[in-house]
Amino acid sequence: MTTLTVTAKGQVTLKQDLLRHLGIRPGQKINVDTLPDGRAVIQAAPEGRDIADAFGILAVNNPHGIILTIDEINEIAQAGWSGDK
Repeated sequence: MTTLTVTAKGQVTLKQDLLRHLGIRPGQKINVDTLPDGRAVIQAAPEGRDIADAFGILAVNNPHGIILTIDEINEIAQAGWSGDK
């Protein structure tokens, strides 16, 4: 068990061996889930993109303002997956 000290500002510094155990690297975020019995679960926050990051991504590569219907997008996707480009 690792014992940590809380500072006067209410902060805690996690020791390097604990960070290594959790697989947390410098600059990475940590998720803390509080449990009803007074315990907490600490784990590395998943890295990657949020789904909101995808909004507008197609507009960047669409300088001519081409708008496709869902059916047209599905047809293109189906042709791509089947190799019928």
